[in-house]
Amino acid sequence: MKKRILFYLATAFATFSLQSCVSNYVASAPNLYSAQYKSSAKLASIDSKKLENDKKELLSSFKENPALMVANVNSALKNEQIAKAIRHSKTIDGILSVAESYIGTPYRFGGMTRNGIDCSAFVLSVFGAAVGMNLPRVAASQATEGEAVSKEDLQKGDLVFFSHGGGRISHVGIVEEVTAEGEVKFIHAATSRGVMISSLFNDNYWTPKFMFAKRIINSTFGDSTNVAQN
Repeated sequence: MKKRILFYLATAFATFSLQSCVSNYVASAPNLYSAQYKSSAKLASIDSKKLENDKKELLSSFKENPALMVANVNSALKNEQIAKAIRHSKTIDGILSVAESYIGTPYRFGGMTRNGIDCSAFVLSVFGAAVGMNLPRVAASQATEGEAVSKEDLQKGDLVFFSHGGGRISHVGIVEEVTAEGEVKFIHAATSRGVMISSLFNDNYWTPKFMFAKRIINSTFGDSTNVAQN
């Protein structure tokens, strides 16, 4: 009997202790959470104040040192100009890559495929495939597109126009290369040999027939406004 009484007392004490532990844990939990929340809120407040102070210091430095602000703006503009130049270069390279893939294609008046193509169809096919530009079908109409370019300022991708007589535009090509010495090479669909590369100023046949040049892809191509895109 004495052993049984001791067993009951031990069991009751253990149960009471367990309940006490649970009660203490539950009761203390909100206080622990509250402390953590206050700590996080305090850190967030500190971060917010730091950002605000950093912003004020930056604006203050601009006011105290206008040259720094101008330098930062100029640097941003220069970076954008470099990015545009790279995009423009890649666009022109893409156009010439398509154009050069036509080399050897036979000439065919009125033709518009790689089985046979004429000069204006060659140009509109290249620009259409490379940059999605929809140029007019005939050379005389293509000559009305874009911006006039002097022969001294020719660049890769410019269009060069020719006349076989009477001043009427009857042929067109794409500037393929401008050498350091000033030689200009253009790629075109010629009646004699099909799509080929010729010299603009060192060719007895084409040099006298050259009329003018146009630039239909400039440095802003691909921005919100595209030049000569129909």
